[in-house]
Amino acid sequence: MKNRRFIDRGVIMPEPEAVHIGDEVSADRIAPGVVLHPGTRLEGEALSIGPGSAIGSEGPAVVRDCQLGGKVTLGSGFFDGSVFLDGASMGGGAHVRPGCLLEEEASGAHTVGLKQTILLPFVTLGSLINFCDCLMAGGTSRKDHSEVGSSYIHFNFTPHQDKATGSLIGNVRRGVMLDQAPVFLGGQGGLVGPARVAFGTVVPAGQVIRHDILEPGRLVVPPLPHAGSKHYDAAVYGAVDRLIVNNLHYIAELKALDLWYRDMRRAFMADDAFARACYDGARRVLSGNLKERIKRLGDVIAKFPASIRLLTQSADDRSREHAARQAYWAGEWPAIEKALRADVPDTATHPGRAALAAALAKRAAGQTYVTWVKALDASIRDGGEEWLSTVSEGVIGKWTTTR
Repeated sequence: MKNRRFIDRGVIMPEPEAVHIGDEVSADRIAPGVVLHPGTRLEGEALSIGPGSAIGSEGPAVVRDCQLGGKVTLGSGFFDGSVFLDGASMGGGAHVRPGCLLEEEASGAHTVGLKQTILLPFVTLGSLINFCDCLMAGGTSRKDHSEVGSSYIHFNFTPHQDKATGSLIGNVRRGVMLDQAPVFLGGQGGLVGPARVAFGTVVPAGQVIRHDILEPGRLVVPPLPHAGSKHYDAAVYGAVDRLIVNNLHYIAELKALDLWYRDMRRAFMADDAFARACYDGARRVLSGNLKERIKRLGDVIAKFPASIRLLTQSADDRSREHAARQAYWAGEWPAIEKALRADVPDTATHPGRAALAAALAKRAAGQTYVTWVKALDASIRDGGEEWLSTVSEGVIGKWTTTR
């Protein structure tokens, strides 16, 4: 039997003949006790599945080059190049493309589409959702979590045919502290990227958010766009400051999360081969997301010269102002790109980092990442936020603080 090498290691297959495992998949990377239901297909040398996980419980499932922690459940669908930490789950009909990271107990119900999506612990997605190119945080537990209602869309492709549209719902520097109010995005709604949404935001069902929500703890019912018909040229950009600054904030948060993994989370992900695979996979995901967001922003700015030529043909003051701002960003882009691609400055001596490192050294044996974070003193969390904030201040502060 082709799958005997996995069964002999304790992998559970109710119908072994209905499970396909690629020759490149190492038996050492599938933990004993993992359940592979009929219709499961495993592929990729980087594939790793931790103990207690179950694949295909709701139908056929393809899992390719993903890293799963312990007790992860993937109901059915397609999962590629992504990381699922302990207790994460996805329901039937999921479509998870490369670049996704679902942290502890983050979940999606049935028919959820993700790509380059990062969900911090406990974030919950309903059903029939397209939530690509987002980073979402908020909440303190599975009973107090950020939620995206069913039939929700993150709009991540523009009439200009670009995707510099990553949206931040919450943030990393405070989100990793697991002490912020959850965000609620009501079902049958949408978010037009790139946007920033503060912790504690509540948006009722059926609303489409087209602006930033930067004040926390607000119930927001957005205005409807003005009706009408007018000439439109997709080659012409209008006001671009918000687009670029929101992208810079997104990239800064990715850098902060990568720093958090490198300096803090790593200690919780080195105990066994499956945890280490998740750590390595998460760092790859974050690196890939960072490159993608820089590329997409550069692609937009590369279109500004053509837009400027068209805008300067107009005698309209607003058009000239738009052209001037686009020329400014095009001129700044080489320096911005260099700053974005540079390594994070050394923060080893930052007091916030030092306090976190001391708390990490004193953690109880066997303490999980989530319980450790939730047990931190408020002063240590505040210092940790200040430490992670140095990423944006030190790398892109010149541009994000002026607009």
